[in-house]
Amino acid sequence: MADRVNRDNLAIVLVEPKLPENIGAVARAMNNMDIRRLMVVNPGNMDPDRVMKMATSHSMDILENMKVHDDLRGALAPFGYIAGTTARVGAMRPALTTPKNFAKDLIPVSKENDVAILFGPEDRGLSNGHLSYCHTIINIPTSEFSSLNLAQAVMIVCYELFQATSENLDSKSPRLANSFELEGMYDHLDKVLTKIGFINPQNPERWMWNIRRFLSRLPLQAMEVRVIRGICRQIDWYVDKAVRKAKDK
Repeated sequence: MADRVNRDNLAIVLVEPKLPENIGAVARAMNNMDIRRLMVVNPGNMDPDRVMKMATSHSMDILENMKVHDDLRGALAPFGYIAGTTARVGAMRPALTTPKNFAKDLIPVSKENDVAILFGPEDRGLSNGHLSYCHTIINIPTSEFSSLNLAQAVMIVCYELFQATSENLDSKSPRLANSFELEGMYDHLDKVLTKIGFINPQNPERWMWNIRRFLSRLPLQAMEVRVIRGICRQIDWYVDKAVRKAKDK
């Protein structure tokens, strides 16, 4: 029997959606592909009548269990693996994977880890700030006109997740560090690397973006995050010691 994505561990996350109809249409698309967890972050309009009209009665359970958050960082805290979607590509946001390849790669990861898949606002998509939380970025191949309706984009990704199979029955990914642990590590790195002059205080976001992209290539396990934070504490201690010694002279 072929291995499949563990859809129980998947969550579709809509970041700052503008139209309630799109939220309902997304719930309907998820229902078609048997993905049940929907999260909405800082929505522009949550008119329940307009949401439910597009979802239809068959998808009501998804809306009834939908989680609404004000803050993306807090919403993503429990997730061990996070993917973002984008139509725009470039040096600051490389398109690292397609929906089909992402779905294949997710089979072992989804066994032991909660996975969040982010979709941005209808008018501008995910920002670089939103994507900074992501381990990978998904780009849906299109012709010259790359803009997709929000529910269409969700349907394409969910379809590939539904279809993906693997014959490697022993494939399994260990428990990865969740977003809460990772963001604590990044805050710690930011503080320490600024303290020793590695990060330019005039443009810390760009430096930290590069560090995030580097460390997200191989998703970190919780133990590895603890090791990195231990190194940061040792550097912090050594710098403080050197400063005190210089003052005593």
